[in-house]
Amino acid sequence: MTGNVVSRRYAKALFAIGAGKGEADQKTYGEQLIALSELLSGAPEAMGFFKNPSFSAEEKKAVINQLVGKLSVDPMVKNFCDLLADKGRVEMLPAIASDYKAMMDVVSGVLSGELTTVSELNEERKSAIQAQLEKQAGKKLELDFATDKEILGGIVLKIGDKVMDASLKAQLQILKENIKRGE
Repeated sequence: MTGNVVSRRYAKALFAIGAGKGEADQKTYGEQLIALSELLSGAPEAMGFFKNPSFSAEEKKAVINQLVGKLSVDPMVKNFCDLLADKGRVEMLPAIASDYKAMMDVVSGVLSGELTTVSELNEERKSAIQAQLEKQAGKKLELDFATDKEILGGIVLKIGDKVMDASLKAQLQILKENIKRGE
């Protein structure tokens, strides 16, 4: 979801305001944006409403203010949501929250990633793998664990824009290419 220039600009603007107010406010804004994003993502009909151009900015602002009221967010985040409604960008809130979180992770030295295995790992194994990877990276990791039967075995680790593919499927593909080349 990250990668959208517009969402990054909005996230960067709120991030800069938060930085001016202090690290605690900056973190609070991010947490509240993520909570709003999860609320919207959990309600596809609300996202459909915000994407629909037949509703006015005032109608969208009224709905977003009701959602904001349920979460009792900081006035700055409420004003930010009002701005998004005025500009017709409320549907971008999940992307903005994702970009904001990525900026917070960079500042706090946290790396986000995904570890894919062929079968589900138990919690003990997950924490051991995460601890080992944190030790090697020298930074805190937030790992999402996924399963994919297509990889046949091994692991695929994605951190940022880097991918380490140690899956059986990738190894077989390399072997196939080598055989084709006659190596």
